[in-house]
Amino acid sequence: MRYLNSIHSPSDLRKIPEESLEDLCREIRSFLISNVSKTGGHLASNLGAVELTVAIHRVFDTEQDRLVFDVGHQCYVHKLLTGRFDDFGTLRTLGGIAGFPKPAESVHDAYVAGHASTSISVALGMAHAAALENRPGRILCVIGDGSMTGGTAYEGLFDLAASGRPVIVILNDNGMSINPNTGGMGQYLQRLRRKPSYLKLKKNYRAVMNRMPGGLAFYRLTHKIKDRLKRNILHSSLFEQIGLEYSGPVDGHDLSQLEEVLHWAKDLTGPVLVHVITRKGKGYSFAEEDPGRFHGIGPFDPKTGESVRTVLDFASVFGQELCRMADRDRRIVAITAAMKEGTGLGGFAAVYPDRFFDVGIAEEHAAAMAGGMAERGLVPVFAVYSTFLQRAYDMLLQDVAMAQDHVVFAVDRAGFVGADGETHHGLFDISYLSSVPGMAVYAPSSFQELRTMLRRAVETETGPAAVRYPRGGQGRYSACQEADVARLREGTENAIVTYGFSVNDCLAACDELGEAGIETRLIKIGRILPLPEEDILRELEGCRRLFVVEEAVEAGCLGMQIAALLAASGRSPEIRLINAGRRFVTHGSAEQLRALCGLDAAGIVRTVKEAIDGESPS
Repeated sequence: MRYLNSIHSPSDLRKIPEESLEDLCREIRSFLISNVSKTGGHLASNLGAVELTVAIHRVFDTEQDRLVFDVGHQCYVHKLLTGRFDDFGTLRTLGGIAGFPKPAESVHDAYVAGHASTSISVALGMAHAAALENRPGRILCVIGDGSMTGGTAYEGLFDLAASGRPVIVILNDNGMSINPNTGGMGQYLQRLRRKPSYLKLKKNYRAVMNRMPGGLAFYRLTHKIKDRLKRNILHSSLFEQIGLEYSGPVDGHDLSQLEEVLHWAKDLTGPVLVHVITRKGKGYSFAEEDPGRFHGIGPFDPKTGESVRTVLDFASVFGQELCRMADRDRRIVAITAAMKEGTGLGGFAAVYPDRFFDVGIAEEHAAAMAGGMAERGLVPVFAVYSTFLQRAYDMLLQDVAMAQDHVVFAVDRAGFVGADGETHHGLFDISYLSSVPGMAVYAPSSFQELRTMLRRAVETETGPAAVRYPRGGQGRYSACQEADVARLREGTENAIVTYGFSVNDCLAACDELGEAGIETRLIKIGRILPLPEEDILRELEGCRRLFVVEEAVEAGCLGMQIAALLAASGRSPEIRLINAGRRFVTHGSAEQLRALCGLDAAGIVRTVKEAIDGESPS
């Protein structure tokens, strides 16, 4: 590495000669491919944003200018250029640097990111604060065209235009979010992409005018005439129509073009949108050919592009079973919010294209649309990550549950998701789904239980229903319990209650406790809402100490609901809740995070023994 390992801050980047910047960009791409092949992470989006990030840091000072990333999938290059080169081998590992922007890591990270379509709103808020407090510096945000399929982006965009604040919106347009973009905005941006020669012509014209006597004044005059003609005779872009200055499309891999347009935007006194065209996965043929797979990928062989491990996972089992069910019932339709492959719906989309709906990054719209489908007799199944379903809570409540529409939510990535960290863990859905009247929630612990519970949710429920399942493959538990409440281990005074993937650690804990002479009853709940009260009370008969183990935050958790049930029935066992607590949990492997929260077998055993010994949990 001739240049990259010498960059400890953006000021070092600005010392590199212009003629050497292409070599730097090649070094960055080579470094990313080598490192992400070991740690896993978001590769294709970062490979596409190399020149753009380099240009931003050459034009702006991100210690004073605030750079807000949308989602943050493309922030790796930013991290490399802002002093985290030496720590990059720890990417997404426990105690290492995060895969998303994180202000606690660096002064150059302006804001926590992880969910889509929010950057414009955040940037406008920062611009309002800067104006009111007379703070120096510019505010800019980088938002992908995928994030522009989300409605929140337009709420921010229209308010920005009305405010007149000097925010620079950089639209990083690579034609994709994770899968290829859908919808009207995607088609609109596709039309704009067909005019990449416009800025080059404008650049050459300005260069010629600058060399002529009086040329700059003439350029300004013709620029004003051109703008007037464009606004009154020709069709201007949507962005210009709402009141933004607009420049583009710009070649996102041409550093000189990028720096020129960013300097232009920096000099403006009002809001501006710079439309940049990039290629996702650029510089790595495997990622260019299959950017969806390399969007978020585990460890892989950089020479072949092949993943190191490929195992059957819950999402794949869900997709396979839904296809089988759809073959028997033509009313079944599938919905995703830009996550076709991630949620296991790729096969469904191929076999039933007319019954598959990808709405883009618009979970709120997806939930409301599902309610409309159910009203007209379809059976919509909305496959969505737990962390993204949070965004659709209002629609779930108002547009589905209030009408008791039969919509099934396939809630993927429930519990710890691992390396993506705070913004992506599925730890909150138990709390908010429990508040929805008439909601049924199933928690399978194995592939076969997922198949069975998905059929129950689709075929026997009549109102809103959810099936929540974890990321990755199944553990040691591979059985299928038909009952809503099942006893897996016998015991007298001590009982553990759990659901979902946590059953694996609970089984291991019971085995270890048994070896120590502590027989512990293990109760697994399959349908957790509505709470099967009579079954739970029966299975906990005679229990003196109860431990409720769950990958969920404490507030509103199932353990609190069971404690309330026992109190109402006049029972008063000692109850210990073993969960993620009242906090946001950091990034690391799912196994490490369970250990961190005391949810692994060792942590459960420790808590049980402390309770028996009369000690307080550490």
